[in-house]
Amino acid sequence: MKEMGDDRHEAFLRLYTASDAALRAYVRTIVTTRDDAAEIMQDISLVLWRKFDNFQGQEDFRRWAFGVARFEVLAWRRDKARDRLVLSDAALEVLAVQATDDLSRLDSQRAALDRCLDKLDEHHRSLLRAAYAPGAKLEQIAGDTGRNVQSLYKMLQRLRGKLLDCVRRHALAGEVR
Repeated sequence: MKEMGDDRHEAFLRLYTASDAALRAYVRTIVTTRDDAAEIMQDISLVLWRKFDNFQGQEDFRRWAFGVARFEVLAWRRDKARDRLVLSDAALEVLAVQATDDLSRLDSQRAALDRCLDKLDEHHRSLLRAAYAPGAKLEQIAGDTGRNVQSLYKMLQRLRGKLLDCVRRHALAGEVR
């Protein structure tokens, strides 16, 4: 039988794993070494778990987690203040703001890409999924689809061009923010 704590833990894990890559990228843009970033990420995950009861379900978990991450990076910065390689508070703030803006832009572009992919027919979406699957080999996909490699390559190039144009139109129209 599932206990209340199990549901809470599961909810946290779902939200955290969905945001983990973005949080790592955020921390990595601010911190100079991978080892420091890994250490800070451990601290961030512990603080997020400890403070999860304070998280209001209607908030955006990623934004909340980024706020926590920002304070953890600042605490790390304070602890490492004697190290000559640590960025100033002003530089750190600029990087933090830039990373947050970049995340919003990437989220917007991802949403536009999803919309544009939805506009393609299923055959073309399947072809793109196959081509971008981990370990995909164009020779194998060409054989599976009855095409030669050159025609498959040209088809994928046309589809990428269509998607790029579509994403740009969405960005210009400001539809996805």
